[in-house]
Amino acid sequence: MRSRTSSLILIALFTAAFIGGTFGKEKPNVVILYADDWRFDTLGCAGNPIVKTPNLDALASKGVRFSHNCVTTSICGVSRATLFTGQWMSRHGNPAFNAFKTPWNETYPGILRDNGYWVGHIGKWHNGKFPSDKFDFGRAYSGVHWMKNEDGTKIHVTQKNENDAMEFLSTRPKEKPFCLTLAFFATHAEDHNPLQFLPQPESMELYKDVSIPVPENATADSWKRLPDFFTDKNEGRNRWTWRFDTPEKYQEMMKNYYRLATEVDATCGRVIAELKKQGIYENTLVIFTTDNGYFHAEHGLADKWYPHQESIRVPLIINDPRMLAAKRGTTDDNLTLNADLAPTILSAVGIPAPSTMQGRDLAPLYLASEKPEWRSDFFYEHAMLKDKSFIPASEALVRKDWKYFYWPEYEIEQLFHITEDPTEENDLAANPAQKDRLVEMRTRFNELKSQAK
Repeated sequence: MRSRTSSLILIALFTAAFIGGTFGKEKPNVVILYADDWRFDTLGCAGNPIVKTPNLDALASKGVRFSHNCVTTSICGVSRATLFTGQWMSRHGNPAFNAFKTPWNETYPGILRDNGYWVGHIGKWHNGKFPSDKFDFGRAYSGVHWMKNEDGTKIHVTQKNENDAMEFLSTRPKEKPFCLTLAFFATHAEDHNPLQFLPQPESMELYKDVSIPVPENATADSWKRLPDFFTDKNEGRNRWTWRFDTPEKYQEMMKNYYRLATEVDATCGRVIAELKKQGIYENTLVIFTTDNGYFHAEHGLADKWYPHQESIRVPLIINDPRMLAAKRGTTDDNLTLNADLAPTILSAVGIPAPSTMQGRDLAPLYLASEKPEWRSDFFYEHAMLKDKSFIPASEALVRKDWKYFYWPEYEIEQLFHITEDPTEENDLAANPAQKDRLVEMRTRFNELKSQAK
C-alpha cells in the first residue's frame, strides 16, 4: 500500500508541477485526432505490413500506444457521445445518432470552455443537431468524401478537415489555451455510393502494386458459424456484398480504404507540424484514436456494431508533455477504453473530472513509477437498430483472454477463449468443461451491466 500511495503522490506532484510551471506557466493545449471506422491494426506501428501511416507511427514513437484499447459501443454516434462524456451509452442515453442526455457542462469540451479554454470542433459530429453555440470554433460536416465549396468546386473532406484545423490554429487567441477535436469522416465509407471509398487522385498510386492479404476468417465457413439469426437481412452481411463479395472487389475496396487512412495520417502530420512551428507542441496533449473498429470481411461481415475483436478494438496513441523519456515510444497492453479519454484530458490540464464520468484517467499508466491497479474486464453494449434482423442488439463481457457474448433479443450466449481462439470461431458456451466459467462470466457481466447505468 505504501508503494502505491507513493506512486499516486508522485503523479499528483508531477501534475502540479506541470500545471504550475515546470513545463511552462501556460496551461497545456489539447488536440484530439479522431478518425472514423479505423480499427486497432490499421497502423504501421501496430504491425500492419501494408498501410502507410508514417506520421502516426512517429507520434507513437514519442508517446505511448495502447494496444488493447476498446470502445464500449462500436458505432459512430454512440462512441462519440462516450468520447465527450466519459460515459457508457446506458448513462449518456444516445443509442444511435441522437443527442446525448448528459449536460454539456459535464463534457470535456464544455468543462474546458468553462475554464478559459478556446474550444473547437471540426468535422463529424453525429449526435443530433450540432451545438455550434457551445464552441468558439465549430464546423460540423460528414457523410460524403467530396464536398462542394461555395464557388462550386469540390474539395475532399479530409482536405477540408485539414484546412479548417489550420484556420483554427492560426486564428486562435494566443493568450488562451485551446482544445481542438478534429473529427475526420475518413475512413468511413460513403455508404450510398457504389464506390464506397473515394480517396484523392494523388493517392491512387499508393498500394497500386500490392496485394492486400485476406483475413483467415473471411470465409463462408466463418459466416455459417455465426448464430442462426445472422441472415442475408443482416446489415453487416448486406454491406459485405457491397465491398467484399469477390476477390477483385476486396482488393479495390481495401486499397481505397487504406488510401483514405494514409490521407488522414498526412493531415495529422501537418497539424503536428503546425503545432511545432508555433512552438506549442511541447505544451500540447495530443491524442489519436477512432470511434470504432471495422470488419474487413471477417466472419463474412462488413462495418462494425458487434462485440467481435475486429469491431471493438481501436487504436489509441497519447503524447503527453508530462511523460518521462523512459515511457516514450512504449506500448501499453492494459485494457483501456474510449470512456477513459474525457477524464484523462481533464486530469492532464488540472481539472477534476465530474463524478458522472465513468472512465478512468489513463495518466497513471504512463506517469507512475509502478504499475497501478487496473481493470481486467469491461461491459460492452450496442442497441438494436431498425429491427433485430437488421442490426440485433449485442452485449458482452470483454477480457483480454476470454469473452462472453449475449444477444438479448434471442437470449443466446456465446463464449470464446481469445487467447487460443483470437478470431472467435469456436463458441464454447455449450461445452460442459466451461460450465463454471460461463456462470462466473455471466455473473460478472450482469454486475458490470448494472454499473453502466
